[in-house]
Amino acid sequence: MPSLDSAADDPHGWFRVDRDGRRLEAGGAWTIHDCARLDHELRAAHITGSGTIEIDASKIDKLDSAGAWLLLRTKRNLEAAGRRISRFALPELYAPLLENLDKTHTAPPVTIHHKTFRDRLERIGKATIHFGRQASDILSYLGRVTVETGEAIVSPRGHLRIAAIFHQVEETGINALPIVGLLSFLIGVVIAYQGVEQLRKFGAEIFAIDGLGIITLREMGVLMTSIIVAGRSGSAFTAHIGTMRVNEEIDAMQTMGLNTVDTLVLPRVIGLVIALPLLAFYADIMGLIGGAIMFYFDLGTNTPAFLRELKQNLVLNDFLVGLIKAPVFAFVIALVGCYEGFQVERNAASVGLLTTRSVVESVFLVIVLDAIFSVVFSVMGI
Repeated sequence: MPSLDSAADDPHGWFRVDRDGRRLEAGGAWTIHDCARLDHELRAAHITGSGTIEIDASKIDKLDSAGAWLLLRTKRNLEAAGRRISRFALPELYAPLLENLDKTHTAPPVTIHHKTFRDRLERIGKATIHFGRQASDILSYLGRVTVETGEAIVSPRGHLRIAAIFHQVEETGINALPIVGLLSFLIGVVIAYQGVEQLRKFGAEIFAIDGLGIITLREMGVLMTSIIVAGRSGSAFTAHIGTMRVNEEIDAMQTMGLNTVDTLVLPRVIGLVIALPLLAFYADIMGLIGGAIMFYFDLGTNTPAFLRELKQNLVLNDFLVGLIKAPVFAFVIALVGCYEGFQVERNAASVGLLTTRSVVESVFLVIVLDAIFSVVFSVMGI
């Protein structure tokens, strides 16, 4: 490897620095074929000194994007070290390439920074502020959607798009039946099996049927359905609206005077509010069927005995508690999915990031609301 002070005049790519470290000269072919060697040598070189430094790359014969990036990175590293570039000479032919790279690659040099307690505290503070702003923005968006929904109910002719609502019911409800039914059936099997295994120790296997009914109707049916819908439909809302933002379709709609809430948000919110209670009811039935089949093979309990045990120990409130939660969960999932879609920036990476955030936030809020419902129903004696 040529040293920093005397780089060999390689016919390919070379560089050298004068003794006092005030002039960096480069020449030859700075192309992708020599980039690995040049990158290694530039990283190994330590340009000492302070003050100004001149970069003379006028002797470069060939230059591509990789070589131009090495030159630009070297310039930025010198500036980051406190050196001022007095002159940067480059063949006129390659000046536009370097200028374009300088504009499009604006990331600062990567430095290793050992985090201190102050850094961690600052990160926690920034995260807290971000959480507060996010909560405030979502509440503001909730208010806007609530007002638009009220106007749509009062004057449905100018706001409600019936065809779009039924399309969303089909997409979020009917098309979700297979996955919701399968998972609910399997969860019913698991609850029944685990319940029997645990209660068999006390000779109370028959009470596993009661546990299956209460858990499925009050909690697991609607909760698992909401989580599935958040991952399936909530993410689809964010991805669809986010892609429209990337393609500037939403800007075009606003230019034409269309209300984006009426057009994009309300059909999804109303469609999901209609579909999720029906899905939750379907999940309850499939969960009970799965449990009944497991009880038949594990306990030998036939269908009439299974239904009789459920009828004797379950009340209507157990069924209604689950259904009451469903529209609330649906509203939150649709609201978060649409809100995050409108936050997407004009790049593809933002679509993926916001879609992931949408699912996480929806699932988190659904579980928090489920816990609140449980406490409220317990206090009310329901």
